[in-house]
Amino acid sequence: MTALESEPRSTSAARYWVPLILVVSLFFMWGVANNLNDILIRQFQKAFVLTDLQSGLVQSAFYLGYFFLAIPAGLFMRRFGYKAAVVVGLMGYAGGAFLFYPAAEAHSYLFFLGALFVIASGLAFLEASANPLITVLGPPETSERRLNLAQAFNPLGSIAGVLIGRQFILSGVEHSPETLAAMTPAARDAYLAAESAAVQGPYLVIGLIVVAWALLILFTRFPALRDDVDEPSSVSGGGLGAALSHRPLRMAVIAQFFYVGAQVGVWSYLIRYAIGTVPGTPERVAADFLTISLVAFMGGRFVGAFLMRFLSPARLLALFGLINVVLTVFAVLQPGMTGLYALVASSFFMSVMYPTIFALGIRGLGEARKSGSSLLVMAIIGGAVLTAAMGALSDATSIATAYLVPVACYAFIIYFALRVQRKA
Repeated sequence: MTALESEPRSTSAARYWVPLILVVSLFFMWGVANNLNDILIRQFQKAFVLTDLQSGLVQSAFYLGYFFLAIPAGLFMRRFGYKAAVVVGLMGYAGGAFLFYPAAEAHSYLFFLGALFVIASGLAFLEASANPLITVLGPPETSERRLNLAQAFNPLGSIAGVLIGRQFILSGVEHSPETLAAMTPAARDAYLAAESAAVQGPYLVIGLIVVAWALLILFTRFPALRDDVDEPSSVSGGGLGAALSHRPLRMAVIAQFFYVGAQVGVWSYLIRYAIGTVPGTPERVAADFLTISLVAFMGGRFVGAFLMRFLSPARLLALFGLINVVLTVFAVLQPGMTGLYALVASSFFMSVMYPTIFALGIRGLGEARKSGSSLLVMAIIGGAVLTAAMGALSDATSIATAYLVPVACYAFIIYFALRVQRKA
């Protein structure tokens, strides 16, 4: 037990509803950060004249932050508890957002990538703490359903992030390479600087809101929580070694790597896919397809949580993975508006994957739950590696062909789900 989590557990729900609301709000807040990246990829392509591979480094820098800070976040949680990890994570998130202001002043892509790394480092603490916290706030047999419901608020934040980016970052001014080349150096530099500066205001406001939320959580009393309550443990101890001895967790880490790579890749290049395969599509219209995808994703979370009353989580995961293989292969073979619709639809079926893989991976870990959670958060590095792979494949072939990468990811998720289902 820690000082920050020292209040005795109570049977009264009234003692939990304020902390629960604050924790669920975190899913919204990191959704804003995650999906603003999809807008930034397009914005930075314009502001710095980047290739698909170079613009994909936005996600690489972001998810490297998760990779390097996930295990420190888990160790921090074991020592100081969930609440302290949340506060530290929020301050890291805010700090990275504030760095966008000087990065724009310097008009430095590398500076922006560093700021994104800092944001993601803070989010590593948030995700490593909030996900397992939700799973212990109730019976272990319904942890997957409960986490899916909590995660339903994440796409609300994602939608907000895309809308913020569409309204306050994307200018709608699009110049072809020929037009840029014909500009005078002064006019070209002024245009690029204006596109870079467009991110300053939104990220400054986000940083201030996040700081306020950190203070609110800091001064809110949280109940005592133990990871081993009401759950039989199949491992001994609470360290990383104990967590890694759990085979379902090891498989879940790999599955999470592929899932996050698929999700980030599909959304990161959706605007690019729309513009590249449906000629004449304005960037703001293309961004609307991303918004629709996120609405479908949110709806899938609620529908998925409902369906888990009738289907086991692993079985539903396998079914949704199979559907997404079909939809994404269609988008590869039929680039254009119908392929775009297929990619939008795939977001509905992605919805249950992250929380279900997470909950299946840490089930039975007992005291090792925090360590296992940090490993699953570290697996988010898939968003960096596979998004860059999609960018490289797009530059070498076409944006439609690049979507073969998510197809391979969904195939492994099906394999993981079937293996877990057999052992259930």
